[in-house]
Amino acid sequence: MVAVRYAHDDTWVRAENSSAVGTVRRMAVDLAEAAGFDAERTGQTAVAVTEAVSNLVKHAVEGVVMVRSQPTNPAVVELVAIDRGPGMPDVARALRDGYSTSGTLGIGMGAMARISSWYDVHSRPGKGTILVMHFAAADAPSAAPRASGLSRPIGEETVSGDSFAIAATGDGAAPETTVLLCDGLGHGELAAQASRTAVELFLRAADEEPLATLERLHRGLGHTRGGAVAVARVRATSVSYAGLGNISGWIANAEGRRGMVSVPGIAGHQARHLRQYDFDLPEHSTVVLHSDGLTERWHPSAVPGLFARSPAVVAAGLLREAGSRRDDACVVTVRPGDDRD
Repeated sequence: MVAVRYAHDDTWVRAENSSAVGTVRRMAVDLAEAAGFDAERTGQTAVAVTEAVSNLVKHAVEGVVMVRSQPTNPAVVELVAIDRGPGMPDVARALRDGYSTSGTLGIGMGAMARISSWYDVHSRPGKGTILVMHFAAADAPSAAPRASGLSRPIGEETVSGDSFAIAATGDGAAPETTVLLCDGLGHGELAAQASRTAVELFLRAADEEPLATLERLHRGLGHTRGGAVAVARVRATSVSYAGLGNISGWIANAEGRRGMVSVPGIAGHQARHLRQYDFDLPEHSTVVLHSDGLTERWHPSAVPGLFARSPAVVAAGLLREAGSRRDDACVVTVRPGDDRD
């Protein structure tokens, strides 16, 4: 089993003025150097990130951006850019070198895509654009990850009480992805301590069945504030799910969604009968877990084309569409580990 964690320390930067460009560029350079990029590749990454953030500042409505180590591959630098408009009517045209538009991310889009190791875009006029780009060392391959997650703290807080973790389980013949989402009770550092503890406990036993992992988490969070917790194991054609408290679990595709059941309680403090539920996973589905910092009122049909994109773009789209600034927010998205899609 290989386990990888990325949790509560996502740092978002508002693209409101030109100072955001330098801030994000420095973050990207620091991450690239830490990942072992050579000087040329570090410079290329800086150029693409500068272009992306500059276009947000110039053209976007409510643009925000983040750079981080990619959740399932720490050797990859990931950029996530989200805005609420104006959007691009023709993404393919915008990707052509030399194409210019007053719309978000039009200028330099082709060059940015060429520099990146992998990218994905979703854009709709009047709705906005989501751009995810990966930068790996020059000789390192990079493919679309099958799982991703994003977190965002409440208001102007710098720490989120919501955390997630991703673990690759199973083997090459039957790959699985197991994910955790924890919403620490309340906000701030004490909530973050609870969710960090949940992540640490999960990563020690991510190869257990979700119910056994949930039971371990419930026992281990007693010295913390506790929180809402859910664990999902995604296989090629099925998903096993065990949740305690107010975590929402969904099986979603372009046509609709199906809810998964979490039992009432607070992990670490209050629980009656913990249970695991197993669900069939139709083709082209995405498993979604999110905290109550995202409203449950979202629906795939409200954002056409979103659920045809990568899990990273789906997570960003849901955070934009359903996330609340009045609560910590976290969302995790997973695709099956097979070749059907």
